[in-house]
Amino acid sequence: MEQQIQRYFDGLESPDKQIQYESFTSIMAITEKEVDWAYEIWDELLKGLTDPNNHTRSRAAQFLSQLAISDPENRILDDFPALWEVTKDPKFVTARHALQAVWRVGLAGDEQQGLVVDHLADRFKNCTAEKNHTLIRFDIIQGLRKLFDETKEMKIKQIALDLIGLEEDSKYEKKYKAVWKNV
Repeated sequence: MEQQIQRYFDGLESPDKQIQYESFTSIMAITEKEVDWAYEIWDELLKGLTDPNNHTRSRAAQFLSQLAISDPENRILDDFPALWEVTKDPKFVTARHALQAVWRVGLAGDEQQGLVVDHLADRFKNCTAEKNHTLIRFDIIQGLRKLFDETKEMKIKQIALDLIGLEEDSKYEKKYKAVWKNV
């Protein structure tokens, strides 16, 4: 791993919030494209998914989601349940950050895409008893839209539209439909 990238990971632990933020945004930007150092940090990120610190859990989930495209061994397929668990974190902001990032796993291949879409669809259908379920549903619809925008897979669009059709509250149905406007 390049020294600068290691400095970014080190910066996440800085007491200075600005350094933490700059390090986080730099890592997120770098990992939008495939990198060759994913496995150097992979196990540490996996451990981070269950760290007592919610910021660590959130970052680990977001970074692993980003790094799925840099995973030629397809480790994410085995590690996905641990990543998915963070989308249900007791700390809602942590869960939401993980849920908003998990769609990127679907960019890693057909199997990963199926796994992500299936989990998102199931969560949409079964989250009504959860607190803030309308935000969860919105994040799912947005994640599916982002995945569609990257892949142009029409089945993703159809699944999203079918899910929106399940919404019984017209206010939220309209809000979810707006995400898919202009497609």
